[in-house]
Amino acid sequence: MGNEIGKEFMEKTKYHYLAQSDQMKGLQQPPLELEYDRTKTVIDLPKPQEIRVKSISLREAIENRRSIRRYSQKPLTMEELSYLLWCTQGVKEVAQGHATFRTVPSAGARHAFETYILVNNVEGLQSGIYRFLAIEHKLIEMDTDPNIADQMVEACFGQAFVKTSAVTFVWTAVAYRMKWRYGERGYRYMHLDAGHVCQNLYLSAESINSGVCAIAAFSDDDMNRLLKLDGENQFVIYIATVGKK
Repeated sequence: MGNEIGKEFMEKTKYHYLAQSDQMKGLQQPPLELEYDRTKTVIDLPKPQEIRVKSISLREAIENRRSIRRYSQKPLTMEELSYLLWCTQGVKEVAQGHATFRTVPSAGARHAFETYILVNNVEGLQSGIYRFLAIEHKLIEMDTDPNIADQMVEACFGQAFVKTSAVTFVWTAVAYRMKWRYGERGYRYMHLDAGHVCQNLYLSAESINSGVCAIAAFSDDDMNRLLKLDGENQFVIYIATVGKK
C-alpha cells in the first residue's frame, strides 16, 4: 500500500468521491489572510504602482528563463523585493471580504498561500525570516536568529544556494482556505496553484536581471518546524531561491 500512495491520492480525490463541502453546508469561510502578532516589527514595502523595472517582452522572459543556483553577491533592493512579492502574490482587489483577486490564478480565487521569505542579501533588511502580508503589501519580521539560514539549508538536504541566494521564497498552504470550497480535491488545486506562483517568480525575476531555482526537495517536518507550522492545517508546499545573475 505504501508504494501506491500517489495512485491512491489521485483516485480518492476524483469528483465522485467528494462529499458536500463546508461551503455547501453554509459554514463560515476562513479568513483571507492569517492574523499576525501586531507587537512584531512590520516593514513597509515600496508600493507596487511606484515600482519601476526594466521592460522586457513576455517572449524574452520565457525564452531566457532557466533554473539558476549560483548568484552574484549584489543585493536585491527593497523595490526589487517588493516587485517580486507583488508578482507572485500581489492583491489587486479584495472583493467584499469574500475573496482576493491577485496577480496569479487560484482555484475559485481561494488563494490558500502565505509567503515567507528567508532574507540573505537585501538592502536595508536584516537577515532572517519574514512573512509577506499580501493584503497590506508589507513584511512582518518573524525570526532573525543568525543560524536560521543554516537550519534552512539543512532542512533542504544541504542545498547551499538556499543561503547564498539574495532571498529564498517559502510558500505555505493554509489547507482549509481551499478545502472549505473543494473538500479533499482542494489538495490537488493547492499544488497546481504553487506552480502558477513559482512560474511568476521565474518570469518576473528576468526583468531585474535575477535568476530563480525552484526547490521541491526538502524535509516537510523540518521546514514546518522552522516556520512554527503544525504541518497539517498549514504546511510548506514549495520553495524557490532568487538572486542576481
